[in-house]
Amino acid sequence: MQGVFVSSLALTVAACSGGGQQSAPANNNTGAGTQPAAQPATPAPSGEPQKLVIYTGRDKNIFEVVLPKFKEKYPNIEVETLEMGAQQILERVRAEKANPQADFWWGGTQSALSTAADEGLLEAYKPTFSDKVPDLYKDPQDRWYGEMLLPEVIMYNSEVLKPEEAPQDWDELLDPKFKDKIVIRNVLPSGTMRTIYSAMIFRQGADTPEKGYDWLMKLDANTKEYTQDPTNLYLKLDRQEGVISLWNLQDVLLQGKKNNHPYDFIYPKSGAPILVDGIALVKGAKNMDAAKNFMEFLMSPEIASQLAKERFQFPARTDISKDDLPDFMKNLELKPMDLDWGVMAAKEKEWMQHWDENIKGKGKK
Repeated sequence: MQGVFVSSLALTVAACSGGGQQSAPANNNTGAGTQPAAQPATPAPSGEPQKLVIYTGRDKNIFEVVLPKFKEKYPNIEVETLEMGAQQILERVRAEKANPQADFWWGGTQSALSTAADEGLLEAYKPTFSDKVPDLYKDPQDRWYGEMLLPEVIMYNSEVLKPEEAPQDWDELLDPKFKDKIVIRNVLPSGTMRTIYSAMIFRQGADTPEKGYDWLMKLDANTKEYTQDPTNLYLKLDRQEGVISLWNLQDVLLQGKKNNHPYDFIYPKSGAPILVDGIALVKGAKNMDAAKNFMEFLMSPEIASQLAKERFQFPARTDISKDDLPDFMKNLELKPMDLDWGVMAAKEKEWMQHWDENIKGKGKK
């Protein structure tokens, strides 16, 4: 779990916001149906400050791109952000159901957001960009939307391996030539690694997890070490104590392109697990209009393209012009692995417990 980070910015709505925005009534529908597409809520008149409380799983380097621009557009909305993990956000929103303290959930896994929606914790609202996000990456009842996509890929040290020398697909990781060349972030505390390992079991057959367990045992035999956290993973790769890992594509790009680590990636030929990082309005939010304005702003093509260029985010929106995306995104096909996320969510705890108790560190024996 991440610790809770609290920050606030005095952000608000300009007196004359322009843009011809029309009023959209707050959606108090408690049913499951979708709402008609709406315009962002009408800004408060001059001198009438609003507040917006955001619970977020996103990093501060994302805040520094988005929040100052939101401040420029809405200078009278005072924003308070609390940073924590997606599971922690779910637990907090659940505990506050009778008296919601948050207005907006920014950065949650598909599993956490779906659970929250099923528990009646999220507001149904159909935003203006609804038809720009594929059904695969949003709630069918408009209770949450995907903001960005996180493909899980094969990562390697490009100072040691040429692209053609790295594993080209998941099964190649089991090749004996990669024995002791693989380092893995400790699986149980990591949402990324739990997703990858659960996907490896699922692809062998969810009804017969023994086949997936056998696959992970062979991967364990080639794994030199499980590192405590991402920092130690990067350190091991930099020192060439291992030269291959499994990780999410955004972090590989951030570390390689912004932080100058010698990392590159292989997008597996058979497809990759693609996590959806999403957003939602908290049901019963005290500042619903401000939350709707932030949702529309955050999902705008301008912000999506800026985050793609500066923070390597793959937008869930499909209408972002390729001209507004970085070069590496223009020709990269995000082929998803065929997964049943409902089954994955239901089985993950059981599968990962079995891996921890019966597989981890035992492949070489």
